[in-house]
Amino acid sequence: MDLIKNSCLFLIIISFLACESGEKIGPETLGPVPSERQLAWHDLEYYAFVHFNMNTFTDMEWGEGGESPETFNPTELDTRQWAKTAKDAGMKAIILTAKHHDGFCLWPTETTEHSVKNSSWKNGEGDVVKELAEACEEYGLKFGVYLSPWDRNHSEYGREEYVEVFHKQLEELMTNYGPIFEVWFDGANGGTGYYGGANEERKIDNKTYYQWDKAISIIRKHQPEAVIFGDGGPDVRWVGNEEGIAGKTNWSIIRKDEVYPGWPKYKELQFGHEDGTHWVPAEADVSIRPGWYYHPREDHQVKSLSHLLDIYYKSVGRNASLLLNLPVDTRGLVHEKDAEQLIKLREQLDKDFANNLASETGSTASSVAASEYKASNVIDGDDNTFWMPEKGAVKSTLKLEFNEPTVINRFLVQEYILMGQRVKSFVLEGKVDETWQEIITGTTIGYKRILRFDAIEVSALRLKIKDAKARPLISNIEVYHAPLVMEAPGISQDKEGNIGISSYENGLKLFYTLDGTEPTKDSEEFSKSFIIDKPTVVKAVAYNPKTDNFSDISNFRADIPKKAWKIINEEKAAEKIIDADKNSVWTKQAKLPQEIVVDLGKAYNVKGFTYLPQQNRWPEGVIANYEFWLSENGENWRKVSQGEFSNIKNNPIEQRINFNTTEARYFKFIGKRSADDSEVMGFAEIGVITD
Repeated sequence: MDLIKNSCLFLIIISFLACESGEKIGPETLGPVPSERQLAWHDLEYYAFVHFNMNTFTDMEWGEGGESPETFNPTELDTRQWAKTAKDAGMKAIILTAKHHDGFCLWPTETTEHSVKNSSWKNGEGDVVKELAEACEEYGLKFGVYLSPWDRNHSEYGREEYVEVFHKQLEELMTNYGPIFEVWFDGANGGTGYYGGANEERKIDNKTYYQWDKAISIIRKHQPEAVIFGDGGPDVRWVGNEEGIAGKTNWSIIRKDEVYPGWPKYKELQFGHEDGTHWVPAEADVSIRPGWYYHPREDHQVKSLSHLLDIYYKSVGRNASLLLNLPVDTRGLVHEKDAEQLIKLREQLDKDFANNLASETGSTASSVAASEYKASNVIDGDDNTFWMPEKGAVKSTLKLEFNEPTVINRFLVQEYILMGQRVKSFVLEGKVDETWQEIITGTTIGYKRILRFDAIEVSALRLKIKDAKARPLISNIEVYHAPLVMEAPGISQDKEGNIGISSYENGLKLFYTLDGTEPTKDSEEFSKSFIIDKPTVVKAVAYNPKTDNFSDISNFRADIPKKAWKIINEEKAAEKIIDADKNSVWTKQAKLPQEIVVDLGKAYNVKGFTYLPQQNRWPEGVIANYEFWLSENGENWRKVSQGEFSNIKNNPIEQRINFNTTEARYFKFIGKRSADDSEVMGFAEIGVITD
């Protein structure tokens, strides 16, 4: 890397494919532009959401509103641990769910008794909002608040009296806790709830009920530097999904007057509007787990490093900011597994952007609008300078040349958005052996666009602006060679028995063993899938031959293929539970106990079975109590196991139950009770363990 850095000399040449005149003038503002508060928000890029409230203690996502305040009782609440975790992860701010839809307030508000002042925590003397605001200040983080407009607890919700309560709560948060950088309003509004004991459904007009003009004026008066988040802003918009992913095309402008909380065309928010009337950039929100609140059953479902990296590059790398949720647990702490993944992400991003190959270089330009808009501005590290071609040069090209062939796999580009967002499409080309090759294409750029691609050795790069609303203003270009991500390989077995081994990155070699030994680079190299038709332990490792680094080792227990298996007492759809695909699920709505009978196709020596409940966000019919029977002929049955899957509600991982070996062709699984005591039996997969 040092050799590349020291030997690279960039020669930046500007060529124009179209130019109306050679007149050299300053840039003209194009359409909506960001406000000062929005510019400050853009610079944050990556920050934390903290969902911690009554739902944490009731194991719910949306509380009904009738929960007792005494239920809220964290045993080790430490907001400094939250702030330190976020700081160590490279985040720049924290937004707290000060009140969710159930109406429970994390500060001792004067507006309702449904708050921490009547909780068991600190004998009602605590204030979570205050503690976190102070912790953020200590760790140099900005602080923001989420305040749900919907309140399923308040008896006056749906009437004018509640709107005054909502505005008062907002004013308390804006005046008692120091500087606020963002105020977050959820788009979920109106429906069933407790409502002071009424237990009914109440509907409101999302556009008018909350008197948004007054709510916004309260924020502007007390926190003029705060941006306001909502489906349509006014300052920051929802990205239109909860996956943390912005559109490949992502305009920072929208037709704001069309958008309101609960807008049915919300999917458009992922892309913005090319003909937008207001600058309302996208914020991509996603949780590090399936749910927004902490649930013990999701401890094994914290997102992997590769998943988190994809989210980062598809949010921050696509002209959005990333709001990553940390569901604080019942202790009042960010869970260890969540913190571990956050640090892994930070460490990998630090590696990805460790050495900007475009920095500290000389450059020249064949033509520019004026000397102050020269091409070298894109690599000078100054956000206030930019390259601008001559007037009318909508289609234009930036060329970067190296003295020696250089390996790259990341390209970062930014527009000077203070004058508007302009670029509509572009292509990045690389010069390989004196021939220009297309590397990757893109559409919008905006505040920041980061392109990922397989490593390629080039002697030059060419950024070609193919279409734009007006001549482009490019403020920054960075080039990197990010190291390969060394995650443990994925191992899978399909219904036919084919074993697949995969890595997150291209360019890694995969080695495996089938005899229980640890794989090395002298082991069998994986090149294509292969069949395993008997119980076998597969171990695999990823290896980077360029750095001589190994990943962690993956372990997988393959068993007999399921290709000949049949469900003989249920509908065709039930075969999803024996298709070797954990993502396909089947549930049966019926009074328990219920049974499933499977024909294995021939007799095996069976010594156990496996049960995998649904792995989605809201699993149905997770079986807690079971019986397992075997038969040689499907008529005479022997019960070989019965009992309870310990703690499966809180930890719904694959259950492996062993028993004395029995020869059998048929098995019968009986679901006796579901973990939530519902009349549902649900599966992702069921299997057997054989000799």
